[in-house]
Amino acid sequence: MMPVLSSTGLVLHNLGLAAGFGGTLFGKIALNPAVKVLDSHEERGQVANAAWNGFNIVNAASVGLAAITWLVGRSQLTGKEIDSTTRGLVIAKDVLLGATVALGAANIFGGAFLAKQAPEGAVPAETGLTPTANTPETAAKTMKAMDVGGIVNLATMAGVIAITAILNMRAGASTRWSLVARFLP
Repeated sequence: MMPVLSSTGLVLHNLGLAAGFGGTLFGKIALNPAVKVLDSHEERGQVANAAWNGFNIVNAASVGLAAITWLVGRSQLTGKEIDSTTRGLVIAKDVLLGATVALGAANIFGGAFLAKQAPEGAVPAETGLTPTANTPETAAKTMKAMDVGGIVNLATMAGVIAITAILNMRAGASTRWSLVARFLP
């Protein structure tokens, strides 16, 4: 029998990662380029800023949920339940999840800062985070930093998702973990 609370935590963890990764990927490859259909560079920036700043709430909640469920689950175990390879994977996940949270926070603050660079967030843009020749220097630098940060954030989230899958497979194959899991809530 699968522990209900632990199973619920794993589902919420995975849903948080999926929403954060999927939304960020959609924004990078679909939303940002799509604003080019607008003739005005200012409208492009306004639409991109409004969309990203709206998604930031969902992204923060999703990644926050993934981080909280990971920390709660991790706090319930001593580490003696796993072998040294799995321990290395857990530490790698800690680092990548921490980076994901930090990069997400940086993007939230960067997005809010960028939107304040022009009335109603209408910062001139070619695409979502590609500045024009008329984009003010501070806004252009912010856009470039957020673009790079978004790519790195996608990579860290992909790493967290991959390690989560590996850890789940290792847990399913571990006799020691099967014994411990019977006592989890």
